[in-house]
Amino acid sequence: MGAAVPAQPLPAAERGSLRIADRVIAKIAAQAAGEVLGDAPGADLVPRDATPHATVSVRKNSARLRLTLELGYPTDIGAVCGRVRRHVTAKVEALTGMDVPEVAVEVERLHAAASGRRKDEGRVQ
Repeated sequence: MGAAVPAQPLPAAERGSLRIADRVIAKIAAQAAGEVLGDAPGADLVPRDATPHATVSVRKNSARLRLTLELGYPTDIGAVCGRVRRHVTAKVEALTGMDVPEVAVEVERLHAAASGRRKDEGRVQ
C-alpha cells in the first residue's frame, strides 16, 4: 500500500522549492509578445524572422522584463506596446507564479510598406 495522502497541503518548506531559469521566463515573455504582435496592425510588414527578444532580471519571486521588438508602420505604437505589456505580464504571472512589476518595451525597428517608387526616382544625377 502507498503512503497516505495528507488532508491538508504541506507547508512550502516541507514540499521543496522551485526555481525557474531566467531563460525560461524570457522565452515565455517573448512568445507572449509574439502572440500579440501576430494580430497587430502592420504585422504583415514585419519579416517572419523578426521575433521579439526578452531579457529578465529575477529577484526572489519577482521578474522584471525587457522586450525588444519590431513593428509595422504606420501603427499606434503606444497602443500596441501597451497590449504587449499587459499580455506579457498576465502570461508570465499565470505560468510562473511570479510577480511582474515591470515590462519595459523597446521598439527596435519599424517596417513600412514599400513605396513602389524606383530607387533612382527623385535623385539628382
